[in-house]
Amino acid sequence: MSSRPSITGVGLAVVFYCLSFTPSLLPRVWFLQGVVAGVTAAMGYALGTGVGALIRLRRPFGARTVRIAWRVLAAATPLLVVVFLALGTRWQSALRLRLGMPPTEEYDLVRTVGISLLTFGLLLLIARALRLATHGCARLFRRIVPNAAAYCAGTLVVALLSYGTLDNVLVANLFSMADRSAAITNNGTGTGVLMPASALRSGSAPSLVPWDSLGRQGRAFVAGAPTPEQLGEFAGRPATEPIRLYAGLTSADTVEDRADLVVREMDRTGAFDRAVVAVFTPTGTGWVDGKVTSSLEYMYAGDTALVSMQYSYLPSWAAFLGADRSEVVTAASALITAVQRRWDALSEDTRPTLLLFGESLGTYGLEKTYRTADRLIAGADGVLLEGPTFANPIHRSLTESRAEGSPVWNPVLPDLPVAFAENAASLRELTGERPKLVYLQNATDPVVWWSWDLLWKKPQWLTGERGPDVTPDMHWYPVVTFWQTTCDLIFANKVPTGHGHVYKSETVDAWAALAPPPGWTVVDTLRLRALLDS
Repeated sequence: MSSRPSITGVGLAVVFYCLSFTPSLLPRVWFLQGVVAGVTAAMGYALGTGVGALIRLRRPFGARTVRIAWRVLAAATPLLVVVFLALGTRWQSALRLRLGMPPTEEYDLVRTVGISLLTFGLLLLIARALRLATHGCARLFRRIVPNAAAYCAGTLVVALLSYGTLDNVLVANLFSMADRSAAITNNGTGTGVLMPASALRSGSAPSLVPWDSLGRQGRAFVAGAPTPEQLGEFAGRPATEPIRLYAGLTSADTVEDRADLVVREMDRTGAFDRAVVAVFTPTGTGWVDGKVTSSLEYMYAGDTALVSMQYSYLPSWAAFLGADRSEVVTAASALITAVQRRWDALSEDTRPTLLLFGESLGTYGLEKTYRTADRLIAGADGVLLEGPTFANPIHRSLTESRAEGSPVWNPVLPDLPVAFAENAASLRELTGERPKLVYLQNATDPVVWWSWDLLWKKPQWLTGERGPDVTPDMHWYPVVTFWQTTCDLIFANKVPTGHGHVYKSETVDAWAALAPPPGWTVVDTLRLRALLDS
């Protein structure tokens, strides 16, 4: 067994390392760039080693050819790395400017390079250890089977043991730690969040839902509404106290009982006598964006009833990857069905406007509940979905059936009351029939654009006309772009409103497109967005 590095492996590692500094959807801080570069280089080394092995099977490299290749690589590597470090700094600065982020200090190149080399070295060490283990197993098997079979058996044993260790030790412990941490967080209460005195809130003294059962995000939801005075000041007239109702994981034994509990709370508070009833499917932790809820309450001067229900206390990434995704579907279906059944029983002339909302993982739950676009559109007076995930079936189907010539980031569907907006302000320009389904999907939101086929296939959002915030310096590279976009997910919520996975006050434009109150104008939209952003 040779311990000498593969020339093709090192060569491709250098190429991948340099490409890792090219821009992606969102800016990267220096330490994340270091990890990205190290992992990307390791991917290149693994790929190059495999390619070199296949080439040597057919026509081995001559010793002279290898020596020349090493010399060329040794001379070119420092120059390439320096050039791409400089370009990477410029690209990241331009990307921050494009997204409206404040200028940042220049990359700490020494620490970035240091972390990248440490990451690459660690991964290479692990790979070498696995290779040694494979050869060790092969030597044992060689006593009873031919050499080729021994190496196959050794590779299989090491692969199975490695997978078992990764899955049962590292991954299992990661999700176990996430579960314990989320459970502790769920039992806490946010700073300044107090049990509501109003009977119009779940968790209050007259409520059917105990305060302690709401969970951290549920308590924040019911306690976070604007006051009638704040609502009245914006509306310029007396306002009504808004209704907010919620059921936590421990509010009832089953998901159906929790949904029924919410509807009983709606009857108790007179929710169906309000102008608007809105059902919110939360993210994994049970969180609902306060600016999304407040925007609707400000628009209707508090004449609203907002309801939601927790299905998990895990972060969305853990609920999506580690837990059963059916939890969000089951919860969304139970609550929407219960509310809709009660709403359908009312007279069409007197019942409130019914709105549905989902963000991130919540959009997946809503889409899987209705299964088809037609059923989703018919299911309520208006549906707003923000930052839909790559797994959303209706979103994918609508995008694929868009009008010819319309870009993937802004599909046009002339035969359906559906509007896509990569920029919420574009919804102010809609003409004709009001949409019944609105998708807000920022052009730089990796939650929307991430997919497995980024590994080997150039995405449509990097082909032809690009979204307005996607830098022209971003290009697709096999494996590299997939890994970069995956890392973008980590900081998708750390950018200004209207970029990445941050929507917040953009919701005002979407509500105004779907279900504006009488007399609502674009000036009102601008006033409310300014208020929420402040």
